[in-house]
Amino acid sequence: MRINLIVIGKLKEKFLVDGVAEYIKRLKKFTTIEIREIAECRTVEEEGQKILSLVPKDSWLCVLDVSGAALSSEDFAKKIATLNLNGVNNLTFAIGGAFGLSEELRRAASFRLSLSEMTFTHQMARLILVEQIYRAFKINRHEPYHW
Repeated sequence: MRINLIVIGKLKEKFLVDGVAEYIKRLKKFTTIEIREIAECRTVEEEGQKILSLVPKDSWLCVLDVSGAALSSEDFAKKIATLNLNGVNNLTFAIGGAFGLSEELRRAASFRLSLSEMTFTHQMARLILVEQIYRAFKINRHEPYHW
């Protein structure tokens, strides 16, 4: 399985850079993962178009969206396992910028995921997402970490 993260902006805080790097390193045991950063744009529409231009044609697209579905870690792991069982080999997760997502990007998504009812910076959301992806792989392999 291949995982792509397409994100707006660069990580600025060292603790976020280090945290994301740690989970990317851990994930390499299970999957291929790539992060593509896009510079912030003037509008969410422009950001949405840039994100969509980077989504591989055969990829299942999940956008992080405050109005998306809130899943437990276990349900998120089941979603990834089900996609894998159904032959989906390429997952793309997109994190918009500070002002959210364009309607075009929301409509193009296969799934809209909310990390929480709380508000996080898009930079913090990146760390939370890669940790949850790692947790999902550990859950699906019945390996310790989750408990």
